[in-house]
Amino acid sequence: MKVVRDIFLDFVNLIYPSCCEACGMLLVAGEHVLCSSCRYKLPRTNYWLQKGNPVEQIFWGRVPVANACSLFFMGKGSSYRKLLHSLKYRNKPQIGVALGQLLGNELAKVADYADVEFIMPIPLHVKRQRKRGYNQSEKIAIGISQAIGKPLLTDAVFRQQYNETQTKKTREERWSNVSEVFAVRPNAAARLAGKHILLVDDVLTTGATIEACIATILKAADCKISVATLAVAK
Repeated sequence: MKVVRDIFLDFVNLIYPSCCEACGMLLVAGEHVLCSSCRYKLPRTNYWLQKGNPVEQIFWGRVPVANACSLFFMGKGSSYRKLLHSLKYRNKPQIGVALGQLLGNELAKVADYADVEFIMPIPLHVKRQRKRGYNQSEKIAIGISQAIGKPLLTDAVFRQQYNETQTKKTREERWSNVSEVFAVRPNAAARLAGKHILLVDDVLTTGATIEACIATILKAADCKISVATLAVAK
């Protein structure tokens, strides 16, 4: 059966070859989403190894965060910027899962994340998720969950307002845009109480969206929250 499957996959790849989502080169056997070269060159932050790292500092004085990190830097003109655009706007959820697994593999080595009990993606409004077809943050969270073996929690927090996109907004505009967006479901507060939650998003810029979500959760339940994103704006 495996031989038949491999022959079929080889035939499909011949007709519809898979390419690296960063550089566009053809992927070879064993490669998925990124070629080996782009995976090696991924501009990793290594912030998961640093207490008080620049991602954690974004939240200092704003909301209490136990730990925070991002997998890689996102700079202007970087080929890796295309990964996030394709994940959000080109119907390629597999990018989120694959990169989430990379991030999860790193977090699995760090003691500060060992007691995480739930992995919670930043929720999309139902209208936006219906239009996009999926929540990109949930795909990332799925990859992390697969890597560290901790369950997803997707039904505790929701977006109660359909807000404008955050692109090109200032920090103040971003906060105003999301300050009252999130809500905790009435039956979820008890599940969150006393837990260590890993909150997951795709890109960290000003941190306004994540800050608003954390503030909403902490109003409803006394819990510990860490943050992980695929990228941080450089």
